[in-house]
Amino acid sequence: MKFRFGLLPRVVLAIGLGVGCGFFFPVWATRIALTFNDIFGQFLSFVIPLLILGLVAPGIADLGRNAGRLLALTAALAYAFTLFSGFGTYLTGRALFPALLEGAAAVLPDAAATAPAPYFTVGMPPLFGVMSALVLAFVLGLGMAYTHSVKLKGVMDDFKSIIDRVIAGVIIPLLPFYIFGIFLSMTQSGQVAGVLGVFVKLIVVIFFMTVVLLLAQFSIAGLVARKNPLRMLRTMLTAYVTALGTQSSAATIPVTLAQTLRLGVRPQLASFVVPLCATIHLSGSMMKIVACALAVSMLAGLDIPAGTFAGFILLLGVTMIAAPGVCLYYIIKRGRVSNLWRDGSASERADTAHGPGPFYSS
Repeated sequence: MKFRFGLLPRVVLAIGLGVGCGFFFPVWATRIALTFNDIFGQFLSFVIPLLILGLVAPGIADLGRNAGRLLALTAALAYAFTLFSGFGTYLTGRALFPALLEGAAAVLPDAAATAPAPYFTVGMPPLFGVMSALVLAFVLGLGMAYTHSVKLKGVMDDFKSIIDRVIAGVIIPLLPFYIFGIFLSMTQSGQVAGVLGVFVKLIVVIFFMTVVLLLAQFSIAGLVARKNPLRMLRTMLTAYVTALGTQSSAATIPVTLAQTLRLGVRPQLASFVVPLCATIHLSGSMMKIVACALAVSMLAGLDIPAGTFAGFILLLGVTMIAAPGVCLYYIIKRGRVSNLWRDGSASERADTAHGPGPFYSS
């Protein structure tokens, strides 16, 4: 029997090697890894909109005239589970964080000052953004479904075959090297030790909340599909570990799609739902952002009313579509501004007066 070293052990090995090598790698070797990461990251940014277009549009067309109703149902379920995650995290955080964060102070390392830079960069701007790709995929897919366009459907099927080859021949084989470079850079810049040192309790709470959320969602899916939810979850473990390493749900689409097909989902349905939900079903991102926002506000000594936070969660479920990292950036930025409002002088506070609170930015 031929031994096959699957993607999951390769990703886990890449994470471990990245953290371990970060303690002794010379700067020149780290810069080589970062050069590869920059080029591959640019390539991913270029390919992801094409990947969404190439998978979603033919998937909608294959579903026929029922695609419109399925799209509405998928979007409604995605938003509902995203809000469930957000409000559940808020209630859990309100109950646990005051005791866990008592006496703590958030001091993040200055990664920009310590991280090595790649030797060179190669710009690969995408032809269009992720949201533009989604909208175009909806228009083309629904159009093909309702007009029965054979020629355009043939072109999109050929385009999907090209995307499938790019996924299988380029993205998946190189993902472990990309993950290795990410954790190598984090370790050398001090982010791993700094972040874990300050937020280790928060990370543990988020981990257990994620497990509970996954068990709840897979239990519902198991009841509907009449399958063992634990076996389904074990099958999808490769996708979750890959997402942990790449820190991007969009970049994990190829792995998620492959594992979803292993669950027995119809290829037409999987090709439609997986890329779509990678950008609109954001339960995990909602959980982490709400937990971090709540923790930052508590560390900054801010008492934010529940109604304000509820509005933040409802709005966040929409505004972070396709780019949850942008929302997290503003949370961190406004968290630093909140510290300035609490501890700074009057002139410093005046210089930062650009919004009503730590969750909104002009």
